[in-house]
Amino acid sequence: MKQSVLTRYRVMAYVTAVLLVLLTLGVIGKYLLGMDGADGFTSVVGIAHGWLYILYLIFAFDLGQKAKWPLGKQLWVLLAGTVPTAAFFVERKVTREVAPLLKDGTAAPVGA
Repeated sequence: MKQSVLTRYRVMAYVTAVLLVLLTLGVIGKYLLGMDGADGFTSVVGIAHGWLYILYLIFAFDLGQKAKWPLGKQLWVLLAGTVPTAAFFVERKVTREVAPLLKDGTAAPVGA
């Protein structure tokens, strides 16, 4: 498997996770705190998260197919983009697991 497959997944996992955390904060501001400006914020962030989540699904599915994951694991990784902060943790675990499968034997740094 090429490094680029893992890199695409990692980038989209972080983007999706950050947007979902921002969306969650916006919804809390909108409905629990009654903030006026939260309407526009949640709309913009929600639309961005929705479209970018589709890219996340494509890249995560591609990674799962190339790593030959079973269906249950594939679904677990795909759904990580729907739970705030879950994609951060899943991405770390997936990166550690997939690193030995890379063609050149190198993996993107995890942590630090």
